[in-house]
Amino acid sequence: MAVPKRKTSRSNTRSRRSQWKTSAPTLVTCPNRACGEQKLPHIVCKACGQYDGRQVLTV
Repeated sequence: MAVPKRKTSRSNTRSRRSQWKTSAPTLVTCPNRACGEQKLPHIVCKACGQYDGRQVLTV
């Protein structure tokens, strides 16, 4: 089993963690002309309940 020989320094740990970045989610406009809300791609629109031009949810 692999065991580190020395403790990882605080500097090395923090420089590695500095690469952890968050990004804003990608939003697209709902293709339903009556709705036009911003939604996540490949997800049912929460405002109108449509997905890929079909009514999926009753809102």
